[in-house]
Amino acid sequence: MSLTQAARLSVAPMLDWTDRHCRYFHRLMSARTLLYTEMITSPALVRGGAQHLLDNDPAEHPLAVQLGGSDPDELGKATRICSDHGFNEVNLNIGCPSDRVQAGAFGAVLMKHPDLVSACLNHMQEAAQGAEITVKCRIGVDDQSPPDTLPDFLQTVASTGVTRIIIHARKAWLSGLSPKQNRDVPPLDYPLVYAMKQQFPGLHLSLNGGVTSLNEAQVHLDAGMDGVMIGRAAYHNPADILLAADARIFGGGAQKTAHQIAWEMLPYIERHLSSGGRLHDITRHMFGLFAGRPGARAWRRALSEGATKPGAGTDLVLEALSHVPSEAVA
Repeated sequence: MSLTQAARLSVAPMLDWTDRHCRYFHRLMSARTLLYTEMITSPALVRGGAQHLLDNDPAEHPLAVQLGGSDPDELGKATRICSDHGFNEVNLNIGCPSDRVQAGAFGAVLMKHPDLVSACLNHMQEAAQGAEITVKCRIGVDDQSPPDTLPDFLQTVASTGVTRIIIHARKAWLSGLSPKQNRDVPPLDYPLVYAMKQQFPGLHLSLNGGVTSLNEAQVHLDAGMDGVMIGRAAYHNPADILLAADARIFGGGAQKTAHQIAWEMLPYIERHLSSGGRLHDITRHMFGLFAGRPGARAWRRALSEGATKPGAGTDLVLEALSHVPSEAVA
C-alpha cells in the first residue's frame, strides 16, 4: 500500500510515547494505519550520536520519522540518515510550540519564516533517497490571521515539491500558553482546513487536532479531507481507534480482539527481555488496551505496579490479562 493510501489514517508523533515499542504494539492492531516516530531533532542525529532513536522493526512499516530542526544543511544530513534507516517518510515539524523547540528556532515558530522553511525542505528533498518529504504545521501562530497567512504558507511548501501536509487545526501561541494548553485552548478551525483542501486540490491534506474517534475521522474524510491524524486518543484508547481502522477507514482487513493483541505482544516482549530490556519499556504503552472495558482498571494496576520490579516478565502480563473478561472476535 502506498504512503498516500496509508495516510488516510495516521497516529500522530507524540514525544515520549510513540517509540518503537509503542509502534509495534499499534501495528498489531492495524496493518494499514501510517505510524510516526516521536519528534527527533536533526542536531541529535547529526551531532549528538542519537541514531539509536531511529531503531525500528520492519513490522512497523508503513513508517514515518518526524524531524525537528531549522538548519537546512543539517536537516538534509538528518534526512539522509533517516533514509538509510529505512523510513518511508521524513516529516518536518512546523507545529510544536514547546519552549524547548522555540529555543532551537524550529517547530511552530517556523511558520513565521516561510523562506527558511523552503530552504529546509529543498535540502531534505535532495537528501531523501526515495523517502517522501512531508510537513506538519499549525493553521498559524500568534497574531497571524490564518485565513490570510495559511494559503501563502501552503503555497510556499508546495513550491518545493512537497505535496503531503498535515494541518493541526489550531493556532499555536508561542508565549502565554504552555504546550499542554496549546493542544486544547486555541479554538479548532476545521472549516478553514476544509477550505484549504478546496483551494489546493492537488495537495494531499490531512487534518489533525481534537479527533477522538473513528466516527469523527470519517466525518472529516467525508468532508473531503485526504487523511486524518489522531493523537492522544489513539494512545490512551488504542483498541477503540486501531482495531477497527482497517475495516472502517481502509475498507478491509480482519479485526482482532484486544485479548489477541495482548497475546501477540508476548513474543516481542520475550525478545526485548532477552536482549536486556525491561518489561515496563513495553507495557507502559499497553495500559490503555482495555480502556472502558470490564477489568481495565485491574489490568492497568497489575502492569503499572509490577512491570518495574526486577525479574518482571510475560507471566505478569498473563496475570494482568486474567482480570479482563474475554471478548468475541468481531
